[in-house]
Amino acid sequence: MSISDLFDSGFQKRNQDHFAAIVRVAMSDGVITDEERAFLDRLARRLDISENDYKEILKDYNTHPINPPTSYDVRLERLFDLARMVYADNIKGDEQVILLEKLSIGLGFNADNAKYVVDKALKLVDGGVDIDTFIDEIKNMNR
Repeated sequence: MSISDLFDSGFQKRNQDHFAAIVRVAMSDGVITDEERAFLDRLARRLDISENDYKEILKDYNTHPINPPTSYDVRLERLFDLARMVYADNIKGDEQVILLEKLSIGLGFNADNAKYVVDKALKLVDGGVDIDTFIDEIKNMNR
């Protein structure tokens, strides 16, 4: 096995675990709505989750470990990607904002300010900021 194979399989495993954690959040109320399903479909494509892996994860998402990022910058990068996906698809409805708030908590943001962080994230993405500006702005929110 080559080094690139190890890197690719490790990257895929992290994506699968990340996707499974998001499925777990979506299933926290016991059901995946049509809007959540559409969001998960788009996310699976972006994370290069195969159709077979997608079905397996939906069926047995609890077998994947929850590995929230320990680095604040990585949390912000993931939040940026999720917020951009919500914004790019013009699906910024109440359901998607609520799901994004749940996901932000799953990423490790404090539940008490998840709504505030998500609101700021969506405004920044709406303003077309790049990842570096996004990270700086979110970090400076509380100063």
